[in-house]
Amino acid sequence: MSLGELLSNFRIRLQDELFPRLEEGLRTRLSPHHKNLVVVLNFARVEAFLPHWHGLPGRPPSERAALARAFLAKAVFNLPTTTLLREVLLADTTLRLICGWQHAGEVPSQSTFSRAFAEFANSTLAERMHEALIAATHTEPLVGHISRDSTAIEAREKPQKPAAQPAAAPPEPPRKRGRPPKGTPPAPPKPERRMLRQLDMSIQAMLDELPRGCDRGTKRNARGHTTSWIGYKLHIDTADSGIPISCVLTSASVHDSQVAIPLATITAKRVTNCYDLMDSAYEAAEIRQHSEKLGHVPIIDPNPRGKGAKQRQANEAKSQSSANFCPAELVRYRERTTAERVNAALKDTHGGRHLRVRGAAKVMSHLMFGILCVTALNLVRLNI
Repeated sequence: MSLGELLSNFRIRLQDELFPRLEEGLRTRLSPHHKNLVVVLNFARVEAFLPHWHGLPGRPPSERAALARAFLAKAVFNLPTTTLLREVLLADTTLRLICGWQHAGEVPSQSTFSRAFAEFANSTLAERMHEALIAATHTEPLVGHISRDSTAIEAREKPQKPAAQPAAAPPEPPRKRGRPPKGTPPAPPKPERRMLRQLDMSIQAMLDELPRGCDRGTKRNARGHTTSWIGYKLHIDTADSGIPISCVLTSASVHDSQVAIPLATITAKRVTNCYDLMDSAYEAAEIRQHSEKLGHVPIIDPNPRGKGAKQRQANEAKSQSSANFCPAELVRYRERTTAERVNAALKDTHGGRHLRVRGAAKVMSHLMFGILCVTALNLVRLNI
């Protein structure tokens, strides 16, 4: 069965069977947010990743599956804090029953929510659920385009102080032009570029080398204005129709090009795609080489460098416009707007702007709950 048939059957089953039965059992009408949560829970399959305590000896902890459903509800309802999430669970009977608690007295305390979230972050629960969802829906279909981009994540924590630099050695006298005298020691070699090292590294080694602490980042937007923030940067590979395939979290100061190779390697293990779409920040020979090595066609927005390069590019664009000529690469590059839509959905609708946790692991878990919601809802919308 193809992906389209699978999703179409799933949508029909939701509309004709699951939602009416839920409304009959709960004796209430489901709101759009409740329906979206049911869709996300059906795709996420929380129970497959968390053990049940029923029947085991010892004092049972609070049901972790119900708590994981609650954090997915927090992302679906776009609630800013866990305190508000708990208050909504106490007041909304329908939401409480969907998450798995029969009575308001069964809802755990806020400290239990915090401890459970720390466990989910350390075990990468949200990341594993998202990876399993992509494996279940994108193993066979061929993906046309992968749009690579990053988005700024503002955090409420102090930026890390830069590591103390060793005392600088006294400057060497300038070398004279021409051949150095016999016996002169050679100049120290320049350190190898990170992207060049990444070509021969494993995925885990590449990820371990990337900084993940909170710091200051600066980025120039599409209008040429420079913005800065304190926090992190989430790098996302997005497939056609706005399906996030893989994500990597780094410090805010990490340049986009430093994450292109590890992100592309992770994506290549999950899906088969034809084109890699990237903006001018990814213009580098190593990135093109790696993309072609994976069997993809890299389409990167040119980044003119050197005297007169920008003017030549502007003249070429003007000539193409006057001749009513649009290259095929430009037509495909326009598909990259799916990355912007995913970034906007994560921030505006699924908690990307409500970051209250600290530390890279917890930040990634919070964001991945939102990414999981974006993935599930966009999968259902494919055939609507």
